[in-house]
Amino acid sequence: MNKTTIVNPKDIEKKWYIVDAKDLTLGKLATKVADKLRGKDKPTFSPHMDTGDFVIITNATKVSLSGEKMDKKLYHRHSGFPGGLKKISARDLMERKPNKVVELAVRGMLPKNRLRDVFMKKLKIYPTEEHPHTAQNPEKLDI
Repeated sequence: MNKTTIVNPKDIEKKWYIVDAKDLTLGKLATKVADKLRGKDKPTFSPHMDTGDFVIITNATKVSLSGEKMDKKLYHRHSGFPGGLKKISARDLMERKPNKVVELAVRGMLPKNRLRDVFMKKLKIYPTEEHPHTAQNPEKLDI
């Protein structure tokens, strides 16, 4: 009879990965990064624990969207007051806050529970190739 092993949080080994988002499709990038953040590629995966790794995304300004999504995709937010709905297109959001488009895509592909904020803290997004995480020796993640 096989026994199921349950991993202690102190036994989980966390690695650092770096992804160059240049000329990558936003959705494909977000799914791969979300799986790495959750740890779904590890044999010790458990849906109720944080078994994932850290991910660094560089060149977030050079990510691409397919079709006419740059102009037609809208991001909504609401102030909470009547008539307080704000809309912004993906192109305008890329110009103002280039990291936000990638962040919202990855955030939407994570589970909607208390662990989502834990996973998002392990995601580091930078608009250019420079990042301050060279001391962690990140491995290159090909997507």
